[in-house]
Amino acid sequence: MPQPQRTPFNAKLFLMKIGSGKTLCKAENKQIIFSQGDAADAVFYIQKGKVKLTVVSQQGKEAVVAILEPASFFGEACLAGETVRMATASSLEDTTILRIEKRAMIDVLHQQPAFSELFMRYVLSRNIRIQEDLVDHLFNSSEKRLARVLLLLAHFGKDTPPDTAIAKISQETLAEMVGTTRSRVSFFLNKFRKLGFINYNGDLHIHSSLLNVVLHD
Repeated sequence: MPQPQRTPFNAKLFLMKIGSGKTLCKAENKQIIFSQGDAADAVFYIQKGKVKLTVVSQQGKEAVVAILEPASFFGEACLAGETVRMATASSLEDTTILRIEKRAMIDVLHQQPAFSELFMRYVLSRNIRIQEDLVDHLFNSSEKRLARVLLLLAHFGKDTPPDTAIAKISQETLAEMVGTTRSRVSFFLNKFRKLGFINYNGDLHIHSSLLNVVLHD
């Protein structure tokens, strides 16, 4: 007798049922969710919209650490003993976020193995991405780094078909993600467009041929 199929675990629905210790928050475009140096006392889950994580050095230089999309967690370092935020989180568009107090997050991780597994997979994938970003910055040119950022934003390389159109993102933000200047980003974008790797008319469209920039030595 065939076994009934298990309903896939839905993190969004599950998180909505946590109960006490969680708050649904709305953030308008470019609104700060928490700032570098704030108390680290909660984990956040993006239900809708996008969030940018940035860090500022003592010299005032800003860098973009990550651009996070729906179904992403952030602020999870508080679970590992972080007491103050090491980055600033701000929305890139109108965003809906679930704020989960640290104690509530710890409780649900202990009580729900399925959620613990999902969260662990997310943390590990983020860790792999951070390591790849570090290698990219250490060994690749700013041109290759920009190409890689564009491909990642367009979801190339994932199991699902790539979203070749990227929502509006400023050249300043791209420069902060790549670790270069806005003028260099503008130069490379124009170069990619002339080579047929991208095109933009309002939205930025990425073609798979941009992989040639990343793969070429």
